[in-house]
Amino acid sequence: MTEAAEVKIDDPGIQRFREERDQFTNLGAMIGLIDDPEVKLNVRITAFVAKARQKIVDAYEQGRPFIANNYCTAPELGLAMDLPWFMLFDAPFTLMGRQSLHEVIDESVAMGLGSDLCTAIRTNIYYVEKNLVPVPTAAVGFVFPCDGMPMLHQVMGHSSSSWRDVPLICPDPAPYFADGNIESIDYFANELRKTAAFLTEHTGNKLDMDKLKEVIDESNKHYELWQEYNDLRRAVPAPHGHSMGGQTCYSMAQIFGVGDPDVTTWFQDLVDLTEEKVAAGKGVIPEGKKEIRLFWFDLNPTTFADQFMPWLEEEYGAVMVMDMLGYHDYTTIDTSSEEEIWRGLAKRGLFDTPMVRQSIGTADGFVKDLHRVVEDFKIDVVIWPGHMGHKEMLGTYGIMREACRELGVHFFDIRMDIWDDRYTPIDQVKDKFTRFFEAAGYA
Repeated sequence: MTEAAEVKIDDPGIQRFREERDQFTNLGAMIGLIDDPEVKLNVRITAFVAKARQKIVDAYEQGRPFIANNYCTAPELGLAMDLPWFMLFDAPFTLMGRQSLHEVIDESVAMGLGSDLCTAIRTNIYYVEKNLVPVPTAAVGFVFPCDGMPMLHQVMGHSSSSWRDVPLICPDPAPYFADGNIESIDYFANELRKTAAFLTEHTGNKLDMDKLKEVIDESNKHYELWQEYNDLRRAVPAPHGHSMGGQTCYSMAQIFGVGDPDVTTWFQDLVDLTEEKVAAGKGVIPEGKKEIRLFWFDLNPTTFADQFMPWLEEEYGAVMVMDMLGYHDYTTIDTSSEEEIWRGLAKRGLFDTPMVRQSIGTADGFVKDLHRVVEDFKIDVVIWPGHMGHKEMLGTYGIMREACRELGVHFFDIRMDIWDDRYTPIDQVKDKFTRFFEAAGYA
């Protein structure tokens, strides 16, 4: 067993987590000043992020083990083993991370990382190399969904920082991959069992199967309510656009609120609020404008979504009804037996989780999601941002475009960097959309 890291008060990684905790706590304190129930519901997520950061800070200061894990490698294990965890890959997604994104991107290139490497991978390599991530007792890596991902693990193993001494396991996705394939599920389930044994070896904490069942039973409620919410988003007019649900549901269910009963309450409140809007026929688009329903087929643009999406809504009546991370295709996990628990966790990681289920294996994942979302949500335009780092998606570009032709909907690609708004500046993106809407007859 590896001893928990000695407490170092000046550790820059844990200091960053303290600052993020305080930042999100302060944002949460604003809830009482907000009258809009939707805004208030959105701001409530800051409390869950602050709580997740606090758990890591507490473990660090008390000398207890904690781990780095990921959204698709059974994060429920951390709770069931009393191991606070953070997502190894979350640096460019957090509010504080976005505030310094340009600087971090530039410094990652100055380190020698190629500018053609996915920005999310580059920035996380920078954070690890500069000790800006708390050094965990052990780490669970992931070698999917893209080929660039293992570079982060290579840096961890050869880093000049303390990360080189962190025990690391990378559960291997099934070598034979097809949607729902039993052999694939059983293979990955065994990889997750190995992961639990690895964590016990290096932290001393054992897996409590009763606790794991309890955590999964609660998280099942999250996914059931998330599905209810997505069913409501099919309504015309669209009750919500980019600013509500979607990627937020994903982060609550799989990252910051896994198995948390308070998050169950948050999901229920989201469903209740949306039911009221649908019943009243309230939509996002201003009255008098025809609603253009968009499917954003990738991660949301991190740096300028809050400027760009409202512009689309106000200028053209175009609302992002669904996005890749917001789309729900999860099944609840059967907790009646230990065998079914492991299989359920494996299926969720391989076949349910967005970006993973679409990017591993054949292009069927992309095409099936396109068909389901376009038909279920009455989509008019499929938008593919063409993120510079998602080269595995570029390989399916022609297939996605042809699928949209068959469905009778427009397919529009931008070619941008989801994290770096200097790659394709917002003015250029707006100009692309203006010309597209004019050509498509929407303007």
